Amino acid sequence: MRWAFLITALLAAVPAAAEVRVVATTSSMAMLVREIGGAAVSITTLAPPDRDPHYLLARPSMMVALRRADLLVAVGAELEVGWLPAAVQGASNPKILPGQSGYFEGATQIELIETGQVADRSRGDVHPMGNPHYYMDPVRMATVGRALAARLGALDPSRKDEFAARAAAFTKAVDERAVRWRQQATGAPGVVLYHKDANYLASFLGIPVLGYIEPLPGIPPTASHLRDLVSRLSGTKGVILYNTYHPSEGPAFLSRQLGWKSRQLQLEVPLEATGSTYLDHIDQWVQACTGAMP
Repeated sequence: MRWAFLITALLAAVPAAAEVRVVATTSSMAMLVREIGGAAVSITTLAPPDRDPHYLLARPSMMVALRRADLLVAVGAELEVGWLPAAVQGASNPKILPGQSGYFEGATQIELIETGQVADRSRGDVHPMGNPHYYMDPVRMATVGRALAARLGALDPSRKDEFAARAAAFTKAVDERAVRWRQQATGAPGVVLYHKDANYLASFLGIPVLGYIEPLPGIPPTASHLRDLVSRLSGTKGVILYNTYHPSEGPAFLSRQLGWKSRQLQLEVPLEATGSTYLDHIDQWVQACTGAMP
């Protein structure tokens, strides 16, 4: 009994490894942190999943969270350029500045599509670094997850192997579903999207994007643009997809005129999403892309 008491006392005296305090800009990035970090991380998410992350404002609550953070995990490719730099500056936390070990940008870990576009307001809200919505491509997200595991391992070396194992498990789960997703998409006629936010998923599935409801990225649709889409796509097949913060009038008009199904889906996963939640989320989008909708 005496030895048992001494062992218990000694274990109690050893401090538990501290959680890595992570701030993620979006719920998709928070999902990846949660999946890779497990119980070793605490997470604050800055952008609500039902808001367009292009157009948020830097808020004092963001700065408070960032001031305490050990690691900032951003989407990158200038998705958050309108508000994140101001929030980071207001936080006065040198650890999370770009170039420091406490700053992690998923976009720099992968190859982006639609790169090299000229930053010209006449062309809409373009991203010269590339399309930032890579979180809709599960294979790219698995790659980002492995890079994130390495960064978390550098911040907490005692759990390096655990982070790597969790990243490997997530990659395996993605690879297993990827085969079925691509099989489901075989022969799908194509999609009309509201914005270029599902381009990565369409590319991953091999489904053609037939058009966009926005005439230019971030520019609301006009009546003439919608009529042009109807004229060009009449007599063909496809589906119309848009997310929960997009207006429904344009998609509804196209659906009526073309006789196509339309579906509104949430682009981001819920705040407390896990890797499994994310895979189910992608599954919903795959079904929508292929027209397999209720």
